[in-house]
Amino acid sequence: MVGKRKIRIGDLLVQNEEITEAQLQEALADQKKLGLKLGRILIDKGYIDEDRFLQFLSEQLHAPYYDLKDFSPDVDVVSRLPETYARRYRALLLEEKDGDLIVGMADPMDIFGYDELSRQLGQPISVAVVRESELMSMLDMAYRRTSEIVSFASELEGELASDQFNLGYEASGEDANSPVVRMLQSIMEDAVQMRASDVHIEPDETVLRIRQRVDGVLQEQIIKETRIAGALVSRLKLMAGLDISEKRLPQDGRFEIKVKSKDIDVRLSTMPVQHGESAVMRLADHSGAASSLEQVGMPEEMLRRFRFLITRPNGLILVTGPTGSGKTTTLYGALNELNSSEKKIITVEDPVEYQLERISQVQVNPKIGLDFARVLRATLRQDPDVLLLGEIRDRETAEIALRASMTGHLVLSTLHTNDAISSATRLLDVGVEGYLVASSVRGVIAQRLVRRVCEGCAEATPLDDQQFAWLDALVGERRAHELSFMKGRGCNRCNRTGYFGRIGVFELLELNEELANCLRQDDAVAFAEKSRRQPGFRPLVLNALDFAIDGDTSLAEVMALSGQVEDLDLDLDLDQDQDQDQDPSVAPDLLLAEDLSPESHPQH
Repeated sequence: MVGKRKIRIGDLLVQNEEITEAQLQEALADQKKLGLKLGRILIDKGYIDEDRFLQFLSEQLHAPYYDLKDFSPDVDVVSRLPETYARRYRALLLEEKDGDLIVGMADPMDIFGYDELSRQLGQPISVAVVRESELMSMLDMAYRRTSEIVSFASELEGELASDQFNLGYEASGEDANSPVVRMLQSIMEDAVQMRASDVHIEPDETVLRIRQRVDGVLQEQIIKETRIAGALVSRLKLMAGLDISEKRLPQDGRFEIKVKSKDIDVRLSTMPVQHGESAVMRLADHSGAASSLEQVGMPEEMLRRFRFLITRPNGLILVTGPTGSGKTTTLYGALNELNSSEKKIITVEDPVEYQLERISQVQVNPKIGLDFARVLRATLRQDPDVLLLGEIRDRETAEIALRASMTGHLVLSTLHTNDAISSATRLLDVGVEGYLVASSVRGVIAQRLVRRVCEGCAEATPLDDQQFAWLDALVGERRAHELSFMKGRGCNRCNRTGYFGRIGVFELLELNEELANCLRQDDAVAFAEKSRRQPGFRPLVLNALDFAIDGDTSLAEVMALSGQVEDLDLDLDLDQDQDQDQDPSVAPDLLLAEDLSPESHPQH
């Protein structure tokens, strides 16, 4: 068992010739400025490899080293250490061996933390050396709220059964410890902890499903207590200011909550389904400031060209992609760059995503007639230099935006199309005259999000026959044989999915006179052909393939993004659920309808 002895790790590293005295002194000077641990500074400066540092610590402390990537802790053992202490001292109770409690600590030389953990656990402990990044990921996994949610669901079911649940009492906010409040709090905490973008509450005939969308893919938890669904949805409606008595019509609202010191904006959508009401919450973390263009993730050359477009005095710039593909992040990054005391900037949004200083932001409200077109007309009388229009949805809005861009205003907006080329022709489809589009549109940027391969478990993977055939059609047989790709095998950090986080994929189309002439002639076919031959234009799928070649994403993600196998002349039966034309973050993964004729789905 490791005792409480003071070890000057820096001196030991120098004595064992792991680092030099000069490197130690420089790191100690940085430690005084930054307040970081000495080991972290030495690793970040490249003076010692992290694996070697951890091995050295293990040897000096006579403490075992635990690789947490594939370690599966016993939930009953882990729960003996309260989460508050685990996070405060960055420690995890790993296992009990021969009556000894083994605790992994990010800083195994933290004597104060050692004493506190021993006191809390009521017995001496043995310290284990672990990698800090793996420990922090493991904490999120080990202290998930799934069992807590089940417990609250059972308690709430009991209250409903005994008729003790009073919705008016819940609405008053007097009982913050009631089961429905605590269950929703646990659901939200678990969602934030797992980096979920959406939470779905779906009543079924025999179970209640709570699903979280993490990195674009849903993860499910089953609750047996079906009766609690109505109480959960009613409570959410109260929080969002919706009509709790109306259960026959869809409703939309929003509210803000604080979860784990983060300000979370929640957009709530309810919809009547066969066994009650389904509720979907989209979560947006507003604790931090809006992103800059550098944080968007656009390639350097494309970023340079995009910056040139947004610094022009007038014209329309479109950002296109499905819901949840990061369009708003890109537009806010552009606004942050343009925001200055010399420019009047007005945004028309539904809803307002982030609060920006010095920018006039208008929230549309169709219920009182304050729609996009009406607000847009009013903004033109406010002497703006830059306008951001949340979305072009119809001919009227499109024509006002286009005319505004022709009269000295820079207009930024979004469209829901599959790629950059189809965006300009989409304006023709809604009835806008070709000469207006040709005179106004300066450029279109299309984007998607693909899942990033988990760094903790990434490994080279061979191509299967289907992947090779797809790649062969795209880049040729010789090039396909030369390429290699990465895939995550699944670890604790990524919740066994093989992916952790997402990365943006972009394509940029700049309109020149040749393309403008095609639009004036309403020739969509010629426009598409000439666009593909434009210098500097690279389609989304090739830009995504670059990320896969670099090991940032998998080939499966690139194939899912393309979603247009017929364009590659492939005779393959790819799974239809790989089609990413509709982003999974909000749009349904599969729509069923008895009649999909054009008459049953008129364009808006």
